[in-house]
Amino acid sequence: MADINLTQSKANILISMEKHRENENCCTYPSIGKSIAIPLVSIDKRERFVLDISRGRINFLKGKYQNRARETIVLVRFDFGGPPHSNPDGVEVPCPYLHIYREGYGDKWAIAAPLDKFPNIDDLWETLTDFMAFCNITRQPLIEKDLFS
Repeated sequence: MADINLTQSKANILISMEKHRENENCCTYPSIGKSIAIPLVSIDKRERFVLDISRGRINFLKGKYQNRARETIVLVRFDFGGPPHSNPDGVEVPCPYLHIYREGYGDKWAIAAPLDKFPNIDDLWETLTDFMAFCNITRQPLIEKDLFS
């Protein structure tokens, strides 16, 4: 079972670690109500990661991009098109927002999506590319746009 209580320094190392697609399989950007999970690996192949892409069922502008480590640990998650997020201290963060692993809290805290990293949040495809860059996914997975992405 994966250690779900990472130290902040270990989480920061995993977040900044260079990640590559694990294979040459091509997948399609998920349509409304669908999701995909794409395997990633560190350069030395000692760490495994997953890139999750999910779309809302009713609101096609709602979804999330997520980078996980060790199967279950959410390192970074970008939520868009949904309601505000309430942090553990009661402060509300408007959507879109970015969750970054915080020791002792996991992915429970969010910050407003930094505009310098995500300058065009209305373009889901560009935002996915920005998210992969933010997560240091340098050899990006092969993803095709579908008719509605």
